[in-house]
Amino acid sequence: MQVNMHEAKSKLSALAEKVWQGETVVIAKAGKPYLDILPHRQDRVQRKPGRYKDQICMADDFDYTPDEIVDAFEGKV
Repeated sequence: MQVNMHEAKSKLSALAEKVWQGETVVIAKAGKPYLDILPHRQDRVQRKPGRYKDQICMADDFDYTPDEIVDAFEGKV
């Protein structure tokens, strides 16, 4: 659902209820999407850096790109 800024101001309570019921509500400005209304979630889990440590392996030649592929990207082929 998309509503304009003026409508959102006058119907904020009703729009908030729709969001809590699972509907997506976008507030538009000059006819273009401007804001999303999202429900507040107290139980969101903070991201924990390093949680995949020792679970991801990179190939030994990860940084190597064959010359023919580089040439193809540069339009030399």
